[in-house]
Amino acid sequence: MKVSDVRGFSDRDLIVQLDEAHRDLFNLRIRLSTMQLKNHREVRAVKKNIARINTVIRERELGIS
Repeated sequence: MKVSDVRGFSDRDLIVQLDEAHRDLFNLRIRLSTMQLKNHREVRAVKKNIARINTVIRERELGIS
């Protein structure tokens, strides 16, 4: 997911996407700890998506376009 895609979401959609990303991260961490995860890079990608969403939320709070 690109930042331009994230900026296109409404505030409510951002919260929903953030919740889903946190759930995905939790599930990936469980799968990683039980050795069921084939590609460990998925964890990093989900973390980056969470950071992107949080950045856009914070930009909107501060009024930065």
